[in-house]
Amino acid sequence: MWKITYLGFALLLGANLSFAGTATAETKTFVGNISDSMCGLKHMMPGESDKECTLDCVKAGSKYVLADVANGKVYQLSDQKKPAEFAGQRVKVTGTLKGDAINVTAIEPAK
Repeated sequence: MWKITYLGFALLLGANLSFAGTATAETKTFVGNISDSMCGLKHMMPGESDKECTLDCVKAGSKYVLADVANGKVYQLSDQKKPAEFAGQRVKVTGTLKGDAINVTAIEPAK
């Protein structure tokens, strides 16, 4: 039988935890439109531009999101300040994806 001491167990546990911490999320670039969490892929306010609708919805409590209309996906954005300057516009968002949320490192206009 194997006999593990407390010190041996602690060393094994420490080694396993150090390897678990080395896995990092991959940075990717996502393209879509800066929208809001209420409207998502399609804006609903008649007579308003996408920008106006997005800004009004955010003022009412919605969050900025990236709407990838081509793939039918809406991503939550960690940064809620930078998207304001791109409301309603097509952008490239760089960051790491976790679930349906992007941890944003950069936002710039898409060409």
